[in-house]
Amino acid sequence: MNFQVTVLGLDKAKLDSPQAFLDPEEAEEAEDGQLLEPEAWRTYVERRNVLREFLTSELSPHLLRRHHARMELLQRCSYYIEILPKHLALGDQNPLVVPNTMFQLIDPWKFQRMKKVGTAQTKIQLLLLSDLLEQLDHGRAQLDALLESPDPRPFLAGWGHVEQRLADLSAVMDNFLAMMVPGRLHIKHRLVSDIGATKVPHIRLMLSTKMPVMFDRKESVAHQDWVSLRWFVTIQPASPEQFELRFKLLEPRTQQECTQCGLIPVAACTFDVRNLLPNRAYKFTIKRAESYTLVYEPWRDSLTLHTKPGPQEEARPPPAGPARP
Repeated sequence: MNFQVTVLGLDKAKLDSPQAFLDPEEAEEAEDGQLLEPEAWRTYVERRNVLREFLTSELSPHLLRRHHARMELLQRCSYYIEILPKHLALGDQNPLVVPNTMFQLIDPWKFQRMKKVGTAQTKIQLLLLSDLLEQLDHGRAQLDALLESPDPRPFLAGWGHVEQRLADLSAVMDNFLAMMVPGRLHIKHRLVSDIGATKVPHIRLMLSTKMPVMFDRKESVAHQDWVSLRWFVTIQPASPEQFELRFKLLEPRTQQECTQCGLIPVAACTFDVRNLLPNRAYKFTIKRAESYTLVYEPWRDSLTLHTKPGPQEEARPPPAGPARP
C-alpha cells in the first residue's frame, strides 16, 4: 500500500498555509506556537492528512462496526461439510447433483475423522478472525491517539514507524476479509474405500455455513396455558429444514412440575406448545435438527416467555398495603 501524498490526490499548492488542513483551534495553536519551520510544518500537515485519510477510508469506525456485526453473525452460524464433485463451484450444490450413493462410497470412519478436522478448522478460523479484528480495533485506537497528540515533533520523528503500522494494518484487514468465507478442507486420507473396478469419483470437501435460526420475538406470544412460537432464518434454504424445539418450566415447585419440559421435532418455522401452567415462566430453545454433515454449531437461540395468569390469579385481590395513619 502506497501512503505517499500524491496517491491521495492532495494539492501541494494548498499546503503552503499551515491552516489548510486544520480546524480553527489547531490553526490558532500553529500560529501562536510556531513549533516548526515552514517546510517541516508542511511535511507535518501532509503526513497528518495521510493518516486521517487512512482512518477515514480503510479503518473507519463504521467499517469496524460492520465487521463486528459480521463476526457476531459467524459465531452464531452452523457449519457443515459439503461434498461436491470437483467440477462444481461452492453454491452450485444440489441434492440431485450429489446423489445419496456418494455417501455409500465414502468410508464412514474416515468421514468422521474429516468431521473432526472440519470442527477444528472452523474453531481455529473463528479464533483467528476474532484476533485479527482485535488487532484492527487496537490499531485504530493507537492511530487516533497519535493524531490527537498536540506536539508535532514526535509525530514527525516516528513517521517511519507510522508508515509501517499502516502497512501492517492493511495486511491485517486483507487477511480478515479473506478469512470471512469458510474454505476447503484438506483431505489427508482417501475418503472413498477401495471399490474394485468401479471408477472412484472425484470429490472435494468444503466447509459451508448456514445462517442462525432465531426466534421472532414480536410474533412469539404467550397465552394462559399455551404459547405460539415463530422463528426464522435470515437466508432461506433451497429445501425445507427440520428443527428441534426444546422447552422447560423455570423454577418448578413440585416433582410433577419437573416434567414440564421436552424436545419437539418440527418441520416448519412455527409451533404452538400447549398444556402449560398459567402464570409461569418457560424457556424455549430452537436449533436445526442433527445432521450427518454438521461439524460445528456453537450457538442456539433461546427465548423466555411468561404465561398469563389463570382466572383464579386474576380474581385474587392484590395484597394489602400498610395502613395509612
